[in-house]
Amino acid sequence: MTDLTSTTNLTLPTAPVRDILERAFAEDAPSGDITSQLLIPAGARATAVLNARVPGVFSGGTVFRDAMKLVDPDTDVQLLLADGEAFDAGTHLARVTGSARSVLLAERVGLNLVQRMSAIATKTAEFVRLVEGTRARITDTRKTTPGLRVLERYAVRCGGGANHRYSLSDAVLAKDNHLAVMTGGDPARLTELLVAAKAQLGHTTHFEVEVDRADQIEPVLAAGVDTIMLDNFSIDELRAGVKQVDGRANVEASGNVNLNTVAEIAATGVDVISIGGLTHSVSALDLGLDIELRADAELEAV
Repeated sequence: MTDLTSTTNLTLPTAPVRDILERAFAEDAPSGDITSQLLIPAGARATAVLNARVPGVFSGGTVFRDAMKLVDPDTDVQLLLADGEAFDAGTHLARVTGSARSVLLAERVGLNLVQRMSAIATKTAEFVRLVEGTRARITDTRKTTPGLRVLERYAVRCGGGANHRYSLSDAVLAKDNHLAVMTGGDPARLTELLVAAKAQLGHTTHFEVEVDRADQIEPVLAAGVDTIMLDNFSIDELRAGVKQVDGRANVEASGNVNLNTVAEIAATGVDVISIGGLTHSVSALDLGLDIELRADAELEAV
């Protein structure tokens, strides 16, 4: 099977997340928040609620929390929903209490990330629902926002999907351009060249090859690959391809996948459906941070 991370692995590595947040704040507030420093008294406190304005699937709650606490460790963040949980419009997802200046400084970075992550989780969940009852697994691709891959692929898992190879260093995936250079325009050498390449790999390294024509299937299978990707095949071609492969490799479908086509693609019997649109073309989910300022004793004395 293609390198698929378990959909139950809803944890994020600490160091990459902190690095993302530090870079985000260096970009957004390189010298602090001059608006809040000018307008908000130093002693002001704020209570804020992360509200869902549309239904969806939550992802990025801990990232939102860490954004708030990176600005001010004394900020209290209560997550009211777990990552991977569905919610309705009007649901309170988190509650924040702390220095008003700190909350306002962290607001945009925290919102940007949780909105994007929840959008990815929500879209993934739609695809996953549509293939229920089939053997197909919904996976992402490397079409992620540079620098945010760890968050976006985590969000796919929150939506019930799985991850393809994380990077170019993880597995072999020979695509059409690789094959064109390898064969030098001589398709008769394809099997021989793939066999030679596979012989150089360790036994744990996954080997996948993309084909865009039915006549490539047999030469690729003859090389003993682990997965064959049928790229931009029609429904009839996918069905015929699955039958031809006949269990000799895992079959992945890619290209022309959307909410209107995914169920029919899954019904052909493919093992994996990879969808770049899970990460590269989502619109931020409409979540808002509603802040109510209150005067505490320190503020009243100002």
